[in-house]
Amino acid sequence: MPTNGRLWAALGGAALLIGCVSGPAVSDDAGRSGGHGDERRVLVFSKTAGFRHDSIPEGITAVRELGAAHGFAVDATEDAGAFTARNLGRYDAVMFLSTTGDVLNPAQQGAFERYIKRGGAYVGVHAAADTEYDWAFYGGLAGAYFQSHPAIQPATVDVEDHAHPATAGLGTAWNRTDEWYNYRSNPRDRAHVLASLDESSYSGGTMNGDHPIAWCQDYQGGRAFYTGGGHTKESFAEPAFRQHLLGGIRWAIGEAQADCRPENGYRPLFDGTAESLSAWRQAGPGSFTLADDGTITSADGMGMLWYAGQSFGSYSLKLDWKTAGDDNSGVFVGFPPSDDPWSAVNNGYEVQIDATDVPERTTGSVYGFRSADIKKRDRALNPPGEWNTYEIRVEGERLRVYLNGVKINDFTNTDPVRSLRDGHFGIQNHGADDQVSFRDIRIKELPARAAAASAAARAPGD
Repeated sequence: MPTNGRLWAALGGAALLIGCVSGPAVSDDAGRSGGHGDERRVLVFSKTAGFRHDSIPEGITAVRELGAAHGFAVDATEDAGAFTARNLGRYDAVMFLSTTGDVLNPAQQGAFERYIKRGGAYVGVHAAADTEYDWAFYGGLAGAYFQSHPAIQPATVDVEDHAHPATAGLGTAWNRTDEWYNYRSNPRDRAHVLASLDESSYSGGTMNGDHPIAWCQDYQGGRAFYTGGGHTKESFAEPAFRQHLLGGIRWAIGEAQADCRPENGYRPLFDGTAESLSAWRQAGPGSFTLADDGTITSADGMGMLWYAGQSFGSYSLKLDWKTAGDDNSGVFVGFPPSDDPWSAVNNGYEVQIDATDVPERTTGSVYGFRSADIKKRDRALNPPGEWNTYEIRVEGERLRVYLNGVKINDFTNTDPVRSLRDGHFGIQNHGADDQVSFRDIRIKELPARAAAASAAARAPGD
């Protein structure tokens, strides 16, 4: 809880050379680009064996410009000969930019599969879903195959994830014009949906009201991001679409972290509206300020905003949080109802948000009881100014903490006074000098039998 003085490490990097190749870009060694200093490289692949989009040149130009502005190098090719183990090893991500049809032979497919399984990344744009229908690995990587599309028209995109860098800068509703694909299957059960189409806002949607249009996933050792936008030339001049694409690339190459596990069955407890705060109560001094972008930010005092609507005993709680700098807050769980914030301190547990302090009192710790796995935490953590996602999973007396999809803490309570089997949760406002923002607080209640099984034995590797 106390504020301390160690500063966050800043992320930085010089602008890198932007390249373009008409044939395969060949390396003299087989090392990934991440192994050569701080350089990041992206290969843009735009071969077509079917319909060819006239927006491909604009797409390549946009990615080059994004790379020049944000410190990653870009090569572009339509030569499938670039898909060798040695050459792919140079790249942190490979973008399939409106590819169509069967674009790789079996040897090239094998090289790309091995690249992904060794930690490589895929970025699919628009007709990347209209590619390699007979290659099951690719279908799983892309997330869904194209089925059909109506005419180009305006539509409303519902942003579901406000923490992933591809969608963090967007509002709840994103209105834009494009060619909107229908897909042969819904990727929601196997990928993390970032945005979906409101089928009532346009004509021709065929996915029965659940129409993902952008998603991400961890896939067989690698990372995969897909966006259905990008049919039109104008897309690549839109600031919001370029930011969307940049965020997907940054996540793919490991410059930003996010929780890309499938997320289903959660209900909102705070959805960015004043109405959703009606079940929350402020305990102690200070407050939280609701902004137009759907965030609440701590202000003043040493108090806590807690959910009084009901108590919970077995659940997965997810929320997104962001600090401005060296700020302090936390998420309290497992305490009895009380308007005294110190009741939560003395009867519950705090999952800490704080850049500084001893290990058992920094971000991801169960405050004062158990440190996070610092190495895993540091790899998963985004710096101040960027969003992070916590999953706090309580089953029986076991409390697990996931940061951007990575498990960083696993704690079991043995104190009957602090039992986690039934209690409330809240978010802390630490003081006038600490401003931490939260958004999209949601919960999924878990079956009691899962809690009992968890208390009886820990499943290895979960």
